[in-house]
Amino acid sequence: MSNEILVNITPQETRVAILEQGVTQELHIERTSGRGIVGNIYNGRVSRVLPGMQSAFVDIGLDRAAFLHVADIRDSNPEGDAAKPIEKLLYEGNSILVQVIKDAIGTKGARLSTQISLAGRLLVYLPQESHIGISQRIEGERELLREKLQQILPAEEKGGYIIRTMAETADEADLRADLEYLHRLWRDIQQKSVTIAAPVLLYQDLDLSHRVLRDFVDEDSTRILVDSRENYQRLIRFAHSYMTYIAERIVLYTGDRPLFDLYGVEEEIEKSLAKRVNLKSGGYLIIDQTEALTTMDVNTGGFVGVRNFDDTIFKTNLEAAQVIARQLRLRNLGGIIIIDFIDMDSEEHKQAVLAEFNKALSKDRTRITVNGFSALGLVEMTRKRTRESLAHVLCETCSTCQGRGEIRTAQTICYEILRELLREARQFEANEFRILASQQVIDLFLDEESQSLAQLGDFIAKPISLQVEESYTQEQYDVILM
Repeated sequence: MSNEILVNITPQETRVAILEQGVTQELHIERTSGRGIVGNIYNGRVSRVLPGMQSAFVDIGLDRAAFLHVADIRDSNPEGDAAKPIEKLLYEGNSILVQVIKDAIGTKGARLSTQISLAGRLLVYLPQESHIGISQRIEGERELLREKLQQILPAEEKGGYIIRTMAETADEADLRADLEYLHRLWRDIQQKSVTIAAPVLLYQDLDLSHRVLRDFVDEDSTRILVDSRENYQRLIRFAHSYMTYIAERIVLYTGDRPLFDLYGVEEEIEKSLAKRVNLKSGGYLIIDQTEALTTMDVNTGGFVGVRNFDDTIFKTNLEAAQVIARQLRLRNLGGIIIIDFIDMDSEEHKQAVLAEFNKALSKDRTRITVNGFSALGLVEMTRKRTRESLAHVLCETCSTCQGRGEIRTAQTICYEILRELLREARQFEANEFRILASQQVIDLFLDEESQSLAQLGDFIAKPISLQVEESYTQEQYDVILM
């Protein structure tokens, strides 16, 4: 299906939206101040080895040490033998060539691997390997592609390759250009690694605007609209150097209306931060993202169907399957994901929903594993998480509710204050007690809870005054002894 790619660039951030038939399917945001480091290659120094966890912390020059597990060490399991323990592979102070495979997320540091891979437009170069792999998305003459690559491989350059989807229709000249670029890149990295002391950055992956051309543009991409003249020229130069046939698709947007406003992307970003997602049928999804996993709950809502209840549920679940797949891409949700479709009695309906879901997920560029319906009727899946989700990039924990998503009612706070007053009165001698609280709480004390406050004042035999603090949230209060 044809698509358009919008690239919105400011000095502070780069935002990319991929649209199919005018509908936003993917969102990518990279900020100058917090640019991701996935794909970067470092000459690191082992700062600590943890035999009990079979892992090590590696200093790569960042504020927080990165994490390397024994399973991500290339020589830990040679020729299918039992994996060597990490204490026999690494020692503190050891210099080691590593690549970031996962950004630091939350409190966890970046995750590393010693298996180096360099991505080009058509190929991924694996300098430490010897095999040739082919993207699973290529369904045509796979062996013919492998033979085409083998025929042009230079004898002096060792290594393995993965043939990317874009290479399916590439000619020999394009493959040669990609090979030369990747080999030159690897030679530069090797030279730096032996001349510059660790910890040091040896190679930084392309920024988002350039990764668009390398990773997102395919034969279905009709236009790449860029709203920055300076960056438009940079992308044109990059395209002429590495992928000439793409250059003519890059278009400078010069309209008065902001690019993302014109195509409704700003509205989609706003919707992608909401907990509730409405379905066209009248049903809706509730999406909850937590530290450990993400849950998605499907509800019929106002959809009543036209035939029977089972048919209503089935149609709602079918629509939800498509919307969930899109929301995963839009929100960049990763890790463990649990989906609670509406219960279906028919096994045929369950399999049809699962098939629709897998079909919708096939558009995703990220590695996904989906399990069928569990005994509890839940669909469990995983989606590889390499970068922060959209919500984590754009939002922060609410200072009022501290991430709970709820705050205690004004009535609950009133009763807490009454208990606090009683404790203070028993412990301290005061002439008067003053309550400092939000407008909502004070209003409640003056109205519905006025009798409760008067009864407590009589019981402690002390006057109680009220004062509104405009800066207080509903849960904040103070009891002052006068």
